[in-house]
Amino acid sequence: MYVGLGMSGGAGLAFINLKDKVIQAKIVYYGPGRCGKTTNLEYIYDKCRLQINSEMVTVKTQGDRTLFFDFFPFDMGKISGYDVKIQLYTVPGQVKYNSTRRLVLKGVDGVVFVADSAADRRNKNIISIKNLEENLKLYNKNIRDIPLVIQYNKRDLAKEGIEILDVETLENDLNSELKVPSFEASAVEGDNVILTLKKIIYDTMSSLEKQLKQEP
Repeated sequence: MYVGLGMSGGAGLAFINLKDKVIQAKIVYYGPGRCGKTTNLEYIYDKCRLQINSEMVTVKTQGDRTLFFDFFPFDMGKISGYDVKIQLYTVPGQVKYNSTRRLVLKGVDGVVFVADSAADRRNKNIISIKNLEENLKLYNKNIRDIPLVIQYNKRDLAKEGIEILDVETLENDLNSELKVPSFEASAVEGDNVILTLKKIIYDTMSSLEKQLKQEP
């Protein structure tokens, strides 16, 4: 039997399987087109095979795609005696797929916002995080309340002589008000991909545990 974990103010919709004592949480990787969301999930899928017992599903849209699979965070403990199953999703980044992004965000418990460090993508990052905030509002979720980690991806581009934004600029653009955890990363090389994942899982589990204790 499954029950929805309805949080105050619509803050979360994790599912609890009472029979198997499993909490199913949903984490979505969000960000502009070609920022590295897919590369993050492909790296996780490749490196964490022991903690994944499902195939990676790809839903293709024209010129973009959505990915998802189940992840079992063995080393992160339990929530109030329940095991945890995390569903990891990416959203299509291109603006024209906003309806798909909204659909993927339904029932989200935690978000990784993947920003593109390339200097010429600065505006795309800003538009995308505003779009995230707007789409969360559709489900009565506040970007300031939901577990959120920002990843400054593609730091490796500097080695190729491509101009990248410094972290101070990225923080000012995307994180000056939110003040959430952030990591420099290279999904292609795997730098801080797992660290980003562990942080969002930890924050999401902490949030769900807190909310579970508030349930009648």
